[in-house]
Amino acid sequence: MLHPSFHAATLPGKPAYIMAGSGAALSYAELDRRSNRGAQLFRWLGLKPQDHIALLVENSFAFLEICWSAQRCGIYYTAISTHLTPAEIGYIVKDCGAKAFIASANLPERAKAVRAMLGDDIACFACNGTLPAFQSWGAALETQPAEPIPDQMVGLDMLYSSGTTGRPKGVKPVFTGEKIGWVNPFLHRLVHGLCGMDGNSTYLSPAPLYHAAPLRYSMMCVALGGTVVVMEKFEPELFLKLVEQYRATHTQLVPTMFVRMLKLPEAERQRYDISSLKAAIHAAAPCPVDIKQQMIDWWGPILIEYYAGTEGNGVTLITSAEWLSHRGSVGRAAVAEIKIVSEEGTLLPHGQIGTVYFAGGPPFSYHNDADKTRGAYNTEGWSTLGDVGFLDEEGYLYLTDRKAYMIISGGVNIYPQEAENVLINHPAVADVAVFGVPDPEMGEQVKAVVQLQDHRKAGQDMERELIAYCRQHLSGVKCPRSIDFDAELPRTPTGKLVKRLLVDRYKAAATKATAL
Repeated sequence: MLHPSFHAATLPGKPAYIMAGSGAALSYAELDRRSNRGAQLFRWLGLKPQDHIALLVENSFAFLEICWSAQRCGIYYTAISTHLTPAEIGYIVKDCGAKAFIASANLPERAKAVRAMLGDDIACFACNGTLPAFQSWGAALETQPAEPIPDQMVGLDMLYSSGTTGRPKGVKPVFTGEKIGWVNPFLHRLVHGLCGMDGNSTYLSPAPLYHAAPLRYSMMCVALGGTVVVMEKFEPELFLKLVEQYRATHTQLVPTMFVRMLKLPEAERQRYDISSLKAAIHAAAPCPVDIKQQMIDWWGPILIEYYAGTEGNGVTLITSAEWLSHRGSVGRAAVAEIKIVSEEGTLLPHGQIGTVYFAGGPPFSYHNDADKTRGAYNTEGWSTLGDVGFLDEEGYLYLTDRKAYMIISGGVNIYPQEAENVLINHPAVADVAVFGVPDPEMGEQVKAVVQLQDHRKAGQDMERELIAYCRQHLSGVKCPRSIDFDAELPRTPTGKLVKRLLVDRYKAAATKATAL
C-alpha cells in the first residue's frame, strides 16, 4: 500500500527519513504517530478538507511531519521558500488562505515579521524551537491522540511558482477526496515504473523541500516504503560522499548541481563510489548538451530527464538511451499532447520554433488569479508554461528558451539559452545569464553577466576571452556584445536562475541614463 502508515505497521523501526548533517533518523512508526497527531490537531483547530495551511520551515523532520499531517486529512499545504522576504512570505500566507501558519524557530526574523502581518484568526505555531507570539508545534502535538482521524483523505500540496518572471502564484490542483493510499499516477509511473524506486530504495534529496520535485519525490519514496536521506544544503563533494555512505539508489538534481560537481577537481570526483545509483532524475532548468554528455560519461546512462511545471498540465520524459540519439531533447509527451503554436496562434510543423502548448492535459488554475489562468490557455483549450521550442519528426521536444526572455535585436529573434549553454562550458565560468538590454539602434543587444570560478580574474581581458569563445561556437549575432561580472548570480536553491532580477537592474539603469 502506498502510504507510510501501512509500512509503520510492518516495519515500524525502519528509517523513513535521515537528516544528512546529523545522521538522525525518523522511523516509520514515529512518522505515523506524529502525522496522526498533526492531523488530529488540524481537525481540533477546525480545519476541514480543502482548507489551507502554510509552512516556513527549513529541511528538517518537522517539515516532513507537517506535510504528512496535512496529507492525511485532506488539507492543502503550501510550503514557502525560506529565502523570500517577509513581505513575500506574508503575501503567500494570505493569498493561499491559510488557517494555520507554522514557522521554524531557526528563521526568527522572517517568522516574527510575518506574524506581525497576520491576524489572530490564523493559528501560528513554531517548530524546531520556540518563538514569541507563536504556539509550540511540538507541545500542541503532544495534546492530541496518536490514532488516525476518522475521516482520513489525501491532502495536496498547493505550491507557488518561483516568481522567476513575476510575482509568485499558487498552482491549485483539483481536490478529489481520495482515501489515503492514493498517489499521483504519473509520479508513481515515473519514480516506480521508470526509475525502479521501491521499498528497498534509498533516495538522496539534495534540494530544499519547499519546491515541488524534492517534496513530491521525498514523499513518494516513503509512500513506497523506502528511505530518504535529506541534505540540509547541497554541496557537490558532500553529495558524492553521501551516495557512497548510504548506498543511495535514486536522486533528483538540477543542471547547476551537475555543473558544480563536474568542476570539482578530478581527484575529488573519483574519490567516492557512486555505483549504487540506479536513476538520477533531472529537470527544473535546461541542461546544456555538453554538460549532460559529461554526466552520462561519468555516471553511465542512468539520467532521466523530464520537462514539466508545478502546474502539472503536461509532462515529457526522456531516458539517457533516447537522449544519446536525440541530443538536447527533453523527451516525448508522457502526459498530454505537445503542440507548437506560432505568434498568430496557428499550429506549426515539425522543426519550426513556437510556443509549447499541452493539449488534453490535466486542468489547473492559478489561485486568486483568473486573468493569469486565462492567459495560460488558448482558444483551443491548450495550456502553456510560456516556454519556446520545436518538435522533431519523431515527436521529441527541444526547448529553446522561455518566451519572456527572447531577445529581438534588429528584427532577429535570439534565444539566450544558446549562448548560456556555450559559456557555461568555459573552464573559468561558474554561472552565466544572458538576456537583452535596451539598444537605441537595434532595439535590444545581447548582454551576459558571468560568475567566475575565481572572481579576481574579472576584467576586460576575461570579457574579450569569453566573447571570442562564444563566437567560436555560435553566430556572432547570438553572442553577447558585452559581459559584466558578478560575484554570484541570483538563483533559487533548486537552481532556477531568477533572471528577472538582472533584467530589472539593467532596465532601471538604462531608464536612468536616458533621463539624464
